Amino acid sequence: MSDKIALERRYGATNYSPLPVVLSRGEGVWLWDDQGRRYLDMLSAYSAVSFGYGHPRLLAALNAQAARLAVTSRAFYSDRLPPFLAKICEVTGMDRALPMSTGAEGVETAIKCTRKWAYTVKKVPANRAKIIVCNGNFHGRTSTIVGFSSEEQYREGFGPYADGFVSIPFGDTAALEKAITPETAAFLVEPIQGEAGIIVPPEGYLTEALRICRKHNVLMVVDEVQTGLGRTGKVLAIHHEGIKPDAIILGKALGGGLIPVSAFAAREEVMGVFRPGDHGSTFGGNALGAAVGLESLNVLLDEKLAERAATMGAYLFKRLKAISSPMVKDVRGKGLLIGLEIDTARASAREFVETLLRHGVLSKDTHGTVARFAPPLIIDREQVDWAVERIREALGEYGPVYEKAA
Repeated sequence: MSDKIALERRYGATNYSPLPVVLSRGEGVWLWDDQGRRYLDMLSAYSAVSFGYGHPRLLAALNAQAARLAVTSRAFYSDRLPPFLAKICEVTGMDRALPMSTGAEGVETAIKCTRKWAYTVKKVPANRAKIIVCNGNFHGRTSTIVGFSSEEQYREGFGPYADGFVSIPFGDTAALEKAITPETAAFLVEPIQGEAGIIVPPEGYLTEALRICRKHNVLMVVDEVQTGLGRTGKVLAIHHEGIKPDAIILGKALGGGLIPVSAFAAREEVMGVFRPGDHGSTFGGNALGAAVGLESLNVLLDEKLAERAATMGAYLFKRLKAISSPMVKDVRGKGLLIGLEIDTARASAREFVETLLRHGVLSKDTHGTVARFAPPLIIDREQVDWAVERIREALGEYGPVYEKAA
């Protein structure tokens, strides 16, 4: 066992079970361990490193701003925050943005804002507002958020939990309409469920969900923390259906793979319920985060990384679908967010990603059933081919692998 792994196991909390590799350096789509071995990153820190490791423009923005001004607080204005807020609104189509640090903070902000909107605008009786969520959701790890998770491990031992959430099946618009009451404030939904195993809803689901929400005066809040900023082949996953919800949550890639940056963006009527003192964050909107976040959005647009994700994602998907292996039950996803469902009668997805590790590919399983493939958006065709060949080699350890006829 590596002495670094032993040291972490001795002094660290055991809330993670990392793969047995000690990473020490990254460049582009590649990572190196402390022994000098190279790996192709097919996880991107769950989309947080969508622009790759060491992107020169992002490093330049980080270093220049860190030397100039990093953190004051929102007690004062800064020259970096206003252009960042304007860019978020331009990208999302929303009227106002509220910056935070983590995706979970963005979700908590959405919960508070939509509840206050329900009381002040919709006139729901005090403390009666309900938010509809979906089974299989993953919106973060705070005690409020895990309280409405359907994953038992996320909940076990952490209660009691806050009331006010109603859970329905994902992808089921009939269930959504049935769950709505006069006390419903909002519908909180992921365009694609990542942690649940890259679950893609039926085509038109988001469009119909928005129609139902509009009909019943319910806010539709879309969690784009993982799916946003190019990951699915559009700047936002909602752009596949061309909808404009009431609010959007961003995170992960917004920090350029360098620092935690998130944001809650919403229509004027929704965000307008906040007053000074209602909500805040010590680090949310700091000058360093704003500078990196702004440059992340500029890099995304200037380098057309959403379009690249669409092209490379379609190519990766096609190549994975062409693999015939008794280990593969399904391949699904959109853009560069793809799940390979494993036949767990043969091996768990955890065992499979450990096999991938030995072949030089970094991935992570979800719930022991699906291996996730979400490389940095800068990946090229040659690197995709290299990754697919390593995936084929890894699958070959569990049975014969063939190429399906075209």
